[in-house]
Amino acid sequence: MAYGAGLVRWLGDPKIGKHLLRDEGEVVVDEVTHHWFAYLRPGFEAAIAMVLLVWSWFVSVQVAWFLIVVASALLVHAAWGALAVLRDHFVITNMRVFRVHGVLSQSLATMPLSRILDISVKKPLHGRLLGFGHFCFESAAQEQGLRDIRYVGRPDERDLAIQRVVQRAGLRGPRVPN
Repeated sequence: MAYGAGLVRWLGDPKIGKHLLRDEGEVVVDEVTHHWFAYLRPGFEAAIAMVLLVWSWFVSVQVAWFLIVVASALLVHAAWGALAVLRDHFVITNMRVFRVHGVLSQSLATMPLSRILDISVKKPLHGRLLGFGHFCFESAAQEQGLRDIRYVGRPDERDLAIQRVVQRAGLRGPRVPN
């Protein structure tokens, strides 16, 4: 069991440390992985594949090969989807926010804290019940690779963490007491 957990940890690690500006004093405030709800689609595909595999035992050979091929394709697609979710990390540092994602090739989208104009937190009904939401970042740029971050667990806490970091960086001006 420990070997399997280690393998999953190794496969899902996008190596965030190599993207940090350590010599500039950048430190990670929060590293966000997806909420478990993001794994439902790959899990559902894997369950359908298992049903097809079991069903292939009870049909003729002419039909069974087709079911096995379809089940294998579904299992590969489900594994790929789960790995894509596992390797998608959103990181909040004291200088910027960035997202690292990708399975074979890796993409990095970065936004300095000073460019964040607005953060919208969208929580659909099922997200409110299960504890996740979606972030939508607005910046001065029209399009950026960091616009939508979906299936963020504890979105209100993460939003407050970003607001705290922005405030501590002095990018929003001093607080005015009421």
